[in-house]
Amino acid sequence: MEDLIAGCGGEVIERMVCPLEKASATYLIGSGRVQDIAAAVSHLKIDTVVFSYDLRGSQQRNLEETIKTKTIDRTQLILDIFARHATSKEGKMQVELAQLEYLLPRLVGHGIELSRLGGGIGTLGPGETKLEMDRRRIGERITRLRHELKEVTTQRALKRKQRKDKGVPTVALVGYTNAGKSTLMNTLTQANQVTRETLFTTLDSLSRQFLLPNHQKIIVSDTVGFMHELPHHLIEAFKATLEEVREADLLLHVLDVSHPHFHHLREAVEVVLKELEVSEKPTIVVFNKIDRLENRQGLDQFQGGQNHTVCISAKTGENMPFLVEKISQMLSSMVEEINVDIPINRMDLVNLAHEEGQVYSVKYYADTVNIRALVPTQVAGKFYKYDIHSPKEE
Repeated sequence: MEDLIAGCGGEVIERMVCPLEKASATYLIGSGRVQDIAAAVSHLKIDTVVFSYDLRGSQQRNLEETIKTKTIDRTQLILDIFARHATSKEGKMQVELAQLEYLLPRLVGHGIELSRLGGGIGTLGPGETKLEMDRRRIGERITRLRHELKEVTTQRALKRKQRKDKGVPTVALVGYTNAGKSTLMNTLTQANQVTRETLFTTLDSLSRQFLLPNHQKIIVSDTVGFMHELPHHLIEAFKATLEEVREADLLLHVLDVSHPHFHHLREAVEVVLKELEVSEKPTIVVFNKIDRLENRQGLDQFQGGQNHTVCISAKTGENMPFLVEKISQMLSSMVEEINVDIPINRMDLVNLAHEEGQVYSVKYYADTVNIRALVPTQVAGKFYKYDIHSPKEE
């Protein structure tokens, strides 16, 4: 929670733990603790109270009336960070949709009063301009945003189909927010992604082409970071971005091995991967940020009993060749070596071999051309179709 608040430019002044046997319908927490919070707010001149659990609209209103200051919950805080980091049109649409869907059930009883929230944490983005809209207009906007995002999803699906038709594998970077995925993306592909030591720096999915040592082309996609107890409806709202994870041929699960609780962060990511139904996909676990470790004796222990793991530093480039080699091994089943004789008038296939694979040799004869090359398995079929030694189709 402190990291999230820092990501919004906030400063934590006071912390309170509120043990609960049963949630209160009025305040979520007990009325005594609410009075304690109100006293702290008044004494320390605090302008925002953040709850680590989601609040119902009525609970939020009751708390604000008693505490006398703006009160938000975990989801609103995360949405605020998303709003700060959304740069593309698609990213901004996804943030606005998530914010409006969060806002809609909380409109009842507030009306024009909601405009008093003003600036600060939890109000960035559409919050300032949309809070005064009535339910009908918000509903219409939600419908329009869903339609536009559906079109984006369709366009993405078309591009993925074109890549699959060419046999180009997709590798998706997944991991807890701030694990170093964007830095790894930059190191691999020179993507010039913005990187910062804050949560959810990357919101928009970015894809770049990368050439493996065997000349196999792959597409590397950076994705929005995961988080412990990330609200499920946020995952639904960002489905267009996370489609890259679902359609990927290989996942790189990036872990910040320098984090004192990285095992817990790994478990949190695995929970989200199960929700996305991709936990069974081929995965390389990438232990990142080893340059921050004072003692590296435990690295072997991290990898113990796991075949597909690599320890790297995306920042310094240490052990990156091992990671690239591991990716090549995992995707080797998607390439095939061909040795074919094709008609001399099919020079387009010679060009295709050079474009999509690694050519070992091209020999020209009177009526044929012999090609030896390593090409994607799906592309290999096009060569076999014209191979003069292959059985002809009736």
